[in-house]
Amino acid sequence: MMLLTPDAWQSYELLDFGDFEKLERFGEYVLIRPEPQAVVSKHLKASEWQKRSSVAFLPKSANSGEWVRSPGNKMPDRWQITYQSQKLSLKFRLALTGFKHIGIFPEQAANWEFIASCCGKLKKPKVLNLFAYTGGATLAAAYAGAEVTHVDSVKQVVTWANDNRELNRLGEVRWMVEDALRFAQREVRRGNVYQGIILDPPAYGIGASGERWKLEEKINELVEVLSQLLDPQQGFLVFNAYSMGFSPLILETLLSTHFRKLTPKQLEFGELYFSDLARRRLPMGVFARFSFFNPA
Repeated sequence: MMLLTPDAWQSYELLDFGDFEKLERFGEYVLIRPEPQAVVSKHLKASEWQKRSSVAFLPKSANSGEWVRSPGNKMPDRWQITYQSQKLSLKFRLALTGFKHIGIFPEQAANWEFIASCCGKLKKPKVLNLFAYTGGATLAAAYAGAEVTHVDSVKQVVTWANDNRELNRLGEVRWMVEDALRFAQREVRRGNVYQGIILDPPAYGIGASGERWKLEEKINELVEVLSQLLDPQQGFLVFNAYSMGFSPLILETLLSTHFRKLTPKQLEFGELYFSDLARRRLPMGVFARFSFFNPA
């Protein structure tokens, strides 16, 4: 089992975490956001958090809240950051929304690198990105030369993802506002095959037509369908999950069950994390991924 953390970020930094909050720098702005896995005490003093922060998210209910700026801070509602590595050069539009999310999951850079490596080994691969949100993985695949189908049930975040594509001056992407499972089932019936599949399902949600999604109830069926969509010779898959109590061994078992050609040597799985200034590690989700070829 692996522990992975992105090491190329310059415009993102986890400064501190604790008491169910995290202090993060996105570009020139520092945010305070809720974090259910920050069960320890904060390392920095409360006065230091207040001094450093530009804005804090205050929950009002289980699904919404408001952003409160520090006194005198004129942070905009929207801004941009850049991710730069040897393989990728990407820009992202961020925004203060009515939820704690701002349009990016920076820990996913560890998977963007894997996606870019895989796509770079193939000639114009077809990649399917499910539960694709604002498109970090879509950008990584498109940057590396892939033809990407981007699927999310929320129209607003698909529009946001297209804004990111335009910001990066990348080629066309196939945008689908659709329930992930239903779309995948239709693609199987159409006989379509993808060289890359990426999925980052939520713990629960509601689809474009009111379909209810609950991770533990639907994920086995979805992975079985995806096993029929992936190219058995030149395929790769990235499976990420951020769900409290969801073990990476569950992802490993799902993939090894449904992708029977897969060997233990090909399959990587574990946890993503970031370290704060005190070098304490905060878990940021679990992952499993593989390729039927060597992406290095």
